[in-house]
Amino acid sequence: MADLLRTIDRWGETGQRRAELRFLALIHDSMKYRVRDWLPKTGDNHHAKRARRLAERYTTDERLLATIEHHDRPYALWRRPRRGGRMNERRLDRMLDAIPDIDLFIRFVELDGSTEGKKAGPIEWLKEEVRQRGRGRGES
Repeated sequence: MADLLRTIDRWGETGQRRAELRFLALIHDSMKYRVRDWLPKTGDNHHAKRARRLAERYTTDERLLATIEHHDRPYALWRRPRRGGRMNERRLDRMLDAIPDIDLFIRFVELDGSTEGKKAGPIEWLKEEVRQRGRGRGES
């Protein structure tokens, strides 16, 4: 988490955007320890869903809540075709429909993906999909 906070500072984010990204960074993976490894990591047993419920104690801002809930979904959607499956266009569109501030979402996905060992491919793929669909700028 500290590396994400340092990245926000290094990016020069200020004002409300800085505060939003810091909130997201602090909350988004905070509930991973509550996930039951022996159960499927979906629904209430997914760390992002649990983190959203935690965040709801502090904000009603759907832009932040949706970003927390869906922050790992772009990677899962990107990965599927690379593992021999087909791109799930409906899931991608449903995810994008659920996100009120696509530019904040993309910026946070970039932030989360900036940690060592994570791939840039899913982020660039997401930006391109957003651009193709005319949903926000598709850039940070």
